[in-house]
Amino acid sequence: MRVSRARQSFVSALLTALLVALGVVLAAPPAHAATGGYVALGDSYSAGVGAGSYDSASGSCKRSTKAYPVLWANSHAPSSFSFVACSGARTGDVLNNQLGPLNGSTSLVSITIGGNDAGFASVMQTCVLNGHTACANAVAQARSFADNQLPGLLDNVYAQIHSRAPNAHVVVLGYSRLYKIGGSCWFGIGDTDRALLNGAADELDLVISKRAANAGFSFGDVRTTFTGHEICSGSEWLHSTTLPIDESYHPTATGQSKGYLPVFTAAA
Repeated sequence: MRVSRARQSFVSALLTALLVALGVVLAAPPAHAATGGYVALGDSYSAGVGAGSYDSASGSCKRSTKAYPVLWANSHAPSSFSFVACSGARTGDVLNNQLGPLNGSTSLVSITIGGNDAGFASVMQTCVLNGHTACANAVAQARSFADNQLPGLLDNVYAQIHSRAPNAHVVVLGYSRLYKIGGSCWFGIGDTDRALLNGAADELDLVISKRAANAGFSFGDVRTTFTGHEICSGSEWLHSTTLPIDESYHPTATGQSKGYLPVFTAAA
């Protein structure tokens, strides 16, 4: 009888432990599992400009089936997926045109934004076409904007995202450095101006990461994954000056799949 009670106690304790363990497992899915909807916001870096395979229905937004949001959605099967990132988008465009899909059931949001507000497309054009002095002045103006005006614009965007999707985990992704210093290109700019542009990208990422953290969002830094794959590296995941011109200085399909996707996946 004593043996039976001992066994009964042992089995009961074992079952309790197993149930507790099972309960822990069931109660603790991955922190940001795709149990709800995923909404991909942002500019051309999120739309996938430069990756090709564009959805004709997206028109001038040039959303690519090879962009990191599509690749992530294909492999994780969220309950819904809204891809509204658009080429050329600024913070105001996100506020005015992209927030519609967000709601209380949205569980995941991704976004790249800020580069167009700071005028980096025109900075690149200036640096390539107009020489060092003009390049240095353009970079200085862009950095000043990033430091002094962009924070408030980002804060507004992030606040609106949180207001419309209060239950969502938001991943803000940054921008890669463009050039390998000391690399070799058949066309382009010298190392001095390359360093200026890389420094501007670092400044932009610093500002974006700080505002994202202040909003309680995650920041995905892609500079590490793109290291060794910048323009002039010999293993580029970014376009240099190319045709169509709007694809210049944007990630290739490989840049989306190997540069952006793993960073987003880790943060999501």
